[in-house]
Formats: sequence, structure tokens, C-alpha cells
Amino acid sequence: MKKFIETIKNIYKIEELRKRIGYTMLLVLIYRLGCFIVLPGIDPGRLANLQSSTQEGLVGLLNMFSGGAFGNASIFALGVMPYISASIVVQLLGIFVPYFRKLQMEGESGRRKMNQITRTLTILILAIQGPAYVTGMIPRDSLAVTWSGFVFNMVSTVILMAGSMFVMWLGERITDRGIGNGISLIIMIGIVARLPYALVAEIGQKLTTTSGGGMLILIVEFVVWVFVLMAAIALVQAVRKVPVQYAKRVVGNRQYGGVRQYIPLKLNAAGVMPIIFAQALMMFPLFFGRFDATRGLAATFSNYTGFWYNLVFGLLVVIFTFFYTAITINPTMMAEEMKRNGGFIPGVKPGKKTVEFLDDVMSKITIPGSIFLALIAIMPAFARAAGINNQFASFFGGTSLLIMVGVILDTLQQIESYLLMRHYDGLMKTGRLTGRSGM
Repeated sequence: MKKFIETIKNIYKIEELRKRIGYTMLLVLIYRLGCFIVLPGIDPGRLANLQSSTQEGLVGLLNMFSGGAFGNASIFALGVMPYISASIVVQLLGIFVPYFRKLQMEGESGRRKMNQITRTLTILILAIQGPAYVTGMIPRDSLAVTWSGFVFNMVSTVILMAGSMFVMWLGERITDRGIGNGISLIIMIGIVARLPYALVAEIGQKLTTTSGGGMLILIVEFVVWVFVLMAAIALVQAVRKVPVQYAKRVVGNRQYGGVRQYIPLKLNAAGVMPIIFAQALMMFPLFFGRFDATRGLAATFSNYTGFWYNLVFGLLVVIFTFFYTAITINPTMMAEEMKRNGGFIPGVKPGKKTVEFLDDVMSKITIPGSIFLALIAIMPAFARAAGINNQFASFFGGTSLLIMVGVILDTLQQIESYLLMRHYDGLMKTGRLTGRSGM
């Protein structure tokens, strides 16, 4: 406790860090307030059907990313998901389209052009998702919507687009003038905002149970949750360090190079994207529920605690982990960059052999990483089967837990870098905190 108080004092002494944290908290507060501002023309008390329909599946995932704004019919209902979708599309184009690949290699000017393309694509996605949300999600009875249909659709679509762009602007301001990655932090805040309600619901359920052992079961649940958190932290932080030796050069009276560094290859380089892709794909069988011949298939894949659902879901997570890792980690580019800077892996010839070595290492560490990620992805199903309520069960694994752990570690790592730069102790007693980008 004394160490914690001393760290808080050190943070307060650094003026720049103090201002950045305060600025971040202010923008986060603005975002959370906007999540409760309902679209004009809607009676908030009549949204029970919408809120109950945003608890499971892909829609539940969108509601989680928006911090509950999706189910509240808020002005921030679409949140940052359109921007994330546009970013993923641009990132994939950078792999398959030469023009975008060239922009990626142009440095700061190329990054600005790609950001502009991402924003433009975000507006196009919003122009599709906004009307779809207004016409498909918001209940159409006269008690919920008090305006006429055409006026309500037009006004709501414009407000949703403006709200989503405003949230994107808040995220960029946090990244530039605050602490941490703004977009990721906004998503994480929305997830964490649901945690107190989930805890209260679970505690109330266990303490009012008539079967006995409620308090003991609650303690066991929290112990298991702590172990799952530790496993998620290990998955996020785990890296395979590949040594790289740089050739020694003497220029005048100075010696350059001759040092050994490391390439940190992540055990889980794909992050949470495989889980998101797998959850989106698992929604397709539900569309066959209207046909008699495939109604059984739809019923099987609507059971989120069922064996077949979780088996297929876990396999899809493994497959998408390999796919996303393959398109984001380019061994050929890494080998060329090392060769350009006079670096080489000890015992491995530069060029093709280096590419084969890096590809082999990535394949070997992706296998256990993908299996571990799949286990964490299906942990909420085990939690629900054990009698834990749906709200709290989502924090036992899946997208919620991994985003929460990853963003918190990244933010703490930035705070620690400020402390160490000012010659203060870091956040950890026993050594430096290593986040997802740590070596």
C-alpha cells in the first residue's frame, strides 16, 4: 500500500503526465455521458425490447463495444465499430493492393493518407449502418417512437453518423494529448462500465439462493476468475524473443553496431480479432431458423452453452488466428528490413533462410497461442453452464476479458515509461512492466 501511495505521488509530480491523465479522464467522462443521451423522438422507457435483444451474439458484441449505447438507442449507439471496420479493411488492402502497400512504406506522409482514407471509408460504412440500425433495431410501435417515420429516420441517421465521428475524434484526441490508445481505451471503458452491474447481479443471485452454499460458491467463482485473468495476462504478454546481431562498423573514431537485439514475436499476434471474426461467422446458421429443414441446425447454434456450438466456435478461433497472423506478420519484410540495416539472426543465413526461419518460429508459437486463445474464448460458456449469470460470465473470457487486459497493460506501460524517464520507480517492485509492445 505504501508503494502504491508513493507511485501516485510520483505521477502527480510529473506535470505532463498529470495533465495527460486529467485530459483523458475528461474526454472519457464526456463519452460516458453521451452513451445515455437517447436519440430525439424516442421514449427511453419503451426500449425494453431493444435492450433485451442486445444481450447475445454479434449484436451483444456491438452493444458491449459501445458501452451499452447500442441498446440504449443513444446518439453514440454505433460507437467506434465503423471506424474499426474501416481500419481492418484498409489494413487488409495494405497486404493485397500495391498502392496501399506503397503508402505503408512512405512513413508519416503515407500514414496521413491512409488515415484520411480510413475516415472516408468510415463515413461510407456509417451511411449504411446508420439507416440499418434505425430501421432494424429500434422498435416501431407508436409508444417508442413519437415522431413520424421519415423525419425520425433522417434525423436519427444524421445524428448517429455525427455521434460516431465525434467518438472517433475523442479517441484521436486521447491518443494525441492523453494517455494510452484512445480508440482502444474507449472500448475498454465501455466494457468495464458493465462490470459493477454484473458483479452486483451475481452477488445478489448467490446470496439469495435457497440451495445453500451461496457465499462459498461466490468465493470459488472469484478465485477462478482471478486465475482466468492471470492466464489472459500471460497470453497477452507472452513473446518469443528472436536474437538479431548487427554488424560492427567503424566510422571515424566511432563504432556503430556490433550489438545484439531481439525481435519480440507474440504468442498471440492476432489479438482479439479471431474471436470477433468467429462470433460474426457463428451468426450465419441462425438465419436458417425460418426453414423447416434447417431449423434443428439453427437451434443447435443458438445454444451458447452447447457442445457443438463451442466446438465449432473454438475451431474457428484457431483457424482465424492462423489467418490473421499470416496477413499481419510478414517474415519477408522483416528479413529485408534486417538485411537493409546490417542485421542477421545468429546461425541463420540472410535472405530466404531468414524468411523460412521466422515463418517456422511463427508457426510453432501460433499453434499453442491459438489453442490457448480458443480456450479463453469459450470460457464464458463454461461459466454460464456452472450457473453464473450471463453478464458476469462474459468477463470470464472472450473478447471482453482480452480487450480489458490488453488495454490496461498498454496504458500502464505508458505511465511507467513516464515515471522511468523522470528517474522514478516504475509501477512494479520486481521489475519493469512489459505490455503487448514490450520486449
